[in-house]
Amino acid sequence: MAVGCKAQTAADVAPNRHIEVLVRSQLNVPTDVAVTIGARKPSQFTGFDTLPITLSRRGSQHQIDMLISTDGKTLARLEKFDLANDPVFSINVAGRPIRGNPEAKVTIINFDDLECGYCARLHEELFPATLERYKGKVRFIYKDFPLNSIHPWAMRASVDANCLAAQNSDVYWTYVDYLHSHGQEINGENRDTAKSFATLDRIARQEATLARLDAAKLDACLAKQDQGPVNASLQEGLALGVESTPNVFVNGERFDGALPQEQVWMVIDRALQAAGVELPAPPSPAGK
Repeated sequence: MAVGCKAQTAADVAPNRHIEVLVRSQLNVPTDVAVTIGARKPSQFTGFDTLPITLSRRGSQHQIDMLISTDGKTLARLEKFDLANDPVFSINVAGRPIRGNPEAKVTIINFDDLECGYCARLHEELFPATLERYKGKVRFIYKDFPLNSIHPWAMRASVDANCLAAQNSDVYWTYVDYLHSHGQEINGENRDTAKSFATLDRIARQEATLARLDAAKLDACLAKQDQGPVNASLQEGLALGVESTPNVFVNGERFDGALPQEQVWMVIDRALQAAGVELPAPPSPAGK
């Protein structure tokens, strides 16, 4: 038997090349990412083999398994989702302040940035109108997701809010309400970050005084500026795919951005129906 080098023919190369071109097109693979087609393996689907495809860039690799028909004419992608361990249903809300009915069957979790204008817009739609509409049927919980790269005082605001929450959940919400409606006051005329920090601390102390909180305990918390819990919330959000704010999960169903009030209510209504909770009466037409 003769053994030697053999040049690849067009027939050898074309099938994998066709697959690569299709994968790049359908998955929007960046041009600097290498696509490697692996060897076919048997699959659990009749008429199809499993085809591993590896995406590589600068030493990092990610493999996706696609399906290819045994005749080589059809490429498909099947994604499996773990219904038992979907992280959107297990967001950590332990110890977070709750607004609404703590025992409600529908939970609205918002990954919030206290310097974000879109967050302020959504916050204004949620409170008081949405809270009033659903009364004891829902509960609201905010998670910290300060976008530090574009919002210089957002982290400080989250930490200060958590200092208040450690003593009184209601004061936490009063502080959040104020910041979302007075962003320009905190920005200041010259957007001086140090002055913004001082303003945030001053407002926190004012809210604490009105609520008769422990001033010494609050001052110690404000001085410490422990970012650990905020960073943990950030990492949890990133693991869920959160990249912007506001980002809201209503019993697992997600939406991002400041949606119109009617669309927010549609999402909440779906969650209530799924939980077997009677919907509130439709809002009265304007002017009635």
